[in-house]
Amino acid sequence: MKARLALAAAFLVTSTLGVALAQSPAPAAAPAPRPASDALPVPPPPKITGTAWVLVDFASGNVLAGENYDTRLEPASITKVMTSYTIAAEIAGGKVKHTDQVMMSENAWRTGGAATEGSYSGFEVNKTAPLEQMEKGMAVQSGNDAAIALAEHVAGSEDAFAALMNAYAARIGMKNSHFVNAHGLSAEGHYSTAHDLAMLGRAFVRDYPETYAYNKIKEFTVGPITQPNRNLLLWRDPTVDGIKTGHHSGAGYCLMASAKRGDQRLISVVMGSTSEAQRATDSLALLNWGFRFFETHKLYDAGKAIAKQKIWKGAADEVQLGVAQPMLVTVPRGRYAQLKPSMDLPKTLVAPIAKGQKIGTVKVMLDGKVIAQRPLVAINAVEAGGFFKRLWDEFWMWWESD
Repeated sequence: MKARLALAAAFLVTSTLGVALAQSPAPAAAPAPRPASDALPVPPPPKITGTAWVLVDFASGNVLAGENYDTRLEPASITKVMTSYTIAAEIAGGKVKHTDQVMMSENAWRTGGAATEGSYSGFEVNKTAPLEQMEKGMAVQSGNDAAIALAEHVAGSEDAFAALMNAYAARIGMKNSHFVNAHGLSAEGHYSTAHDLAMLGRAFVRDYPETYAYNKIKEFTVGPITQPNRNLLLWRDPTVDGIKTGHHSGAGYCLMASAKRGDQRLISVVMGSTSEAQRATDSLALLNWGFRFFETHKLYDAGKAIAKQKIWKGAADEVQLGVAQPMLVTVPRGRYAQLKPSMDLPKTLVAPIAKGQKIGTVKVMLDGKVIAQRPLVAINAVEAGGFFKRLWDEFWMWWESD
């Protein structure tokens, strides 16, 4: 020990270097106190008529309520949301364009056109239309013919397009879904779950908002035919901006809905309902319940420091930490002040550190459970220090390691 003290004295020229440890970040200021009723437990969700249903918070992806939501079922025309997502992703990748001329092939027309029992868009056989128009015909009118024509244009065949759909579904995290066609008519091996579809809806809103916006169009005209959007909620609630209906004998009546009120967005999925009216009534009741008893708050802004961490061997002694994307959290109303944020960080940080480099994780807990977490990243870069700074810090790292 005396030898160590003597060695330390040789290094201490002016003062002893303190070690700054990062503190758990505090969330944004709590809102004004809520009425006493908001402190009560959240009541059960409304009774839903259907085989499976779920309500998901858009900000976190957390399930707020649900039943049988991981059960594999036929998704009917909600399949077309996966088709829209796949097309949007291929456009973003430069594979196709909004302005492409899409042929309404005889196969698409015979399989999904007016002569079939399903919904159709009305584009003329063996004629082309801009991809954007064809996609609106699929989204608004739920045109099976448009879905097939788009699939053939993007991938050459519907089978090849289905392979793309499954690849993008896996990327989203849809672990209980498999698609064999672009329209959603009953087929062996074609299935999804309420939870997976809610995840798809969340990804669609987040990744491709411009294409998502097609789903709030109330009616669309192709030639002499004008058809309304089958999502009745677009007329009942102005905060609802999507997403998609579905129906056939094997799937029952299905509806994936989303609404945004203020900063809060919720996504509901009802599958296997008994009628068009029932699926709409239940979906709206579910959304209203979610908005009434849960609230969304922004905890941290993107790119702003929420904590500092000591850094060794750097041109600076500390690095500022934050989140790369805004961090929002949805909690039962009246419980915001009970959130407990914390950080998981490496014990030792050594320069150089690049701006945007992942350093650790910020977690937010309620009732002992993690309800949100995001990567902590470096807000500023820290270059390596000079020779003597690195030597000095090397000594102190050795000293404190014992």
